[in-house]
Amino acid sequence: MRAACKLASRVLNFAGTLVKPSITTNEIDMAGHHMIVEAGAYPSPLGYGGFPKSICTSVNECACHGLPDSTQLQNGDIITIDVNVFLNYFLWRKKAEYAISAHYDHTCVWEEVLQNKCLNKYNHTAIDGQFYFYQFEGL
Repeated sequence: MRAACKLASRVLNFAGTLVKPSITTNEIDMAGHHMIVEAGAYPSPLGYGGFPKSICTSVNECACHGLPDSTQLQNGDIITIDVNVFLNYFLWRKKAEYAISAHYDHTCVWEEVLQNKCLNKYNHTAIDGQFYFYQFEGL
């Protein structure tokens, strides 16, 4: 169980480092898929109910289980990355939300977005304000 949890955390943290303007969600998915398979695990979403990708990427108004595609992330976008791995007969899920901002060297999970995603979408003052790290554990 610990190995599955640690792998999901590593994949999510790595995927978070890829989040920046101009990257596509397909590129994030491919990098996550490679990392999961290299560790000897299986990306649980792949093939589940016909889902064709290894991780879920939900951008802006997409609430959850978004399908990675060729859409490029833009400054001001909000993305949720959901990683599910199956390793040693254990399934583990990790999820985090990131705000993309050209005003920072890195992207962080934006705590306010978790509560008011739709209300704050166009609030550039909030985007340029203080960022906090917050990470979800799967059930």
